Amino acid sequence: MSEFSTGVPDGPFEPIPVACPQAPRRRRQERVCAALEIVLCSGVPTQLTLAAILAQAGLSPADGRLAIGFVAPLLLLDAAIVVALVFVLLRAHGESPWEVFLDQRAIGREALIGLPLTLAVFGLVTFILTLTQRVAPWLHNVPQNPLEQLISSGRDASIFAIVATLSGGVREEVQRAFILRRFDRHLGGARIGLLLFSVAFGAGHLVQGWDAAVTTAALGAFWGVVYLSRGSIVAPMVSHSTFNTAEILLYTIWRA
Repeated sequence: MSEFSTGVPDGPFEPIPVACPQAPRRRRQERVCAALEIVLCSGVPTQLTLAAILAQAGLSPADGRLAIGFVAPLLLLDAAIVVALVFVLLRAHGESPWEVFLDQRAIGREALIGLPLTLAVFGLVTFILTLTQRVAPWLHNVPQNPLEQLISSGRDASIFAIVATLSGGVREEVQRAFILRRFDRHLGGARIGLLLFSVAFGAGHLVQGWDAAVTTAALGAFWGVVYLSRGSIVAPMVSHSTFNTAEILLYTIWRA
């Protein structure tokens, strides 16, 4: 008597894996969402909106020149909004801001690491500016940094130091970590994000001259590498804030 075969193999049934057609669509949606979040937290839409609001409030200088009474509130408000947006977006995706920004590292130790990094930053700036002056002097296309016009007294220097610390050292490092996180998860990797954001970071300083833009791009890449290597923004934040404050102090002393 012949055995009847059903064609089903003996043993437990193992379903054949089938690719979910919704997976590519979901990945595309995540990439688009990440790109939109990067643009939203880039500072461009927030600063343009705030500049229009402050101009309507009568804080915009009549002659079109930068003034501390316009720049300070613009940058401080922008810093507060961008940092708040970053925290809200991280929470909305179920991500821990403390993991993204601190990675369970001791804050005090990271701060101590950031202080000597400031010396490395000054060395990097000196090297790049010296190199550009010798190799490409045409990059120095702005005789005087327009931001220096904001400092005409000790009071202005104090205000600008606070602005440079909060808008530069704090906001930009929070912003950089968030953007690198988005690139790492959805847009091709943190290295690509570091390259693109460093270029954009430098381009944002073109008003200070081509040489300043190149130098700033290199600084952004430097602080980004520190963040990626340590997983904490504390060291680059301390280095960035100390560098900005020291620059203002040195300029104030030189001007006096």
